[in-house]
Amino acid sequence: MPDDITLHRLTADDPHVSLVAIWIFEAWGHLHRGLTQEQAIERVRAECGQGGVPSIFVAMQGETPVGTASLIADDMSIRREFTPWLASVYVVPEWRGQGIASGLVKRVEAEAIESGIRHFYLYTPDQQSLYRRLGWQDVEHLEYRGETVTVMSRQLGL
Repeated sequence: MPDDITLHRLTADDPHVSLVAIWIFEAWGHLHRGLTQEQAIERVRAECGQGGVPSIFVAMQGETPVGTASLIADDMSIRREFTPWLASVYVVPEWRGQGIASGLVKRVEAEAIESGIRHFYLYTPDQQSLYRRLGWQDVEHLEYRGETVTVMSRQLGL
């Protein structure tokens, strides 16, 4: 990750909440039929916890947000027994390939450890190799809301 990138906890009153929500909505809104952009913004605001679950982190280059990742209780309605989740890992296209996503994932993992969480999940349609490099393991492959995804898990502190 570039030295000039810092990771910050997103708060509900942060001026970047709407931008982060729009990134998430544009990337994954199709998985939540009927969800409006305004509802997506409110959902992100509600997930801006002060620590543990939920938490959202933002990668900043100076005053400019360039990526995000979340630790949330529920990210897949058909696997409610799995909790918590690494979710919404997103990096602005022109900033990809510089280790920012990996840095965000590691920050969420540190938050999980600090909160006493030792096992959590994610799902991805296309970033399995990134997560495998970071120690995540495949749990299952399935169709979720019209998309083929891999559910992965991570044991922490081992």
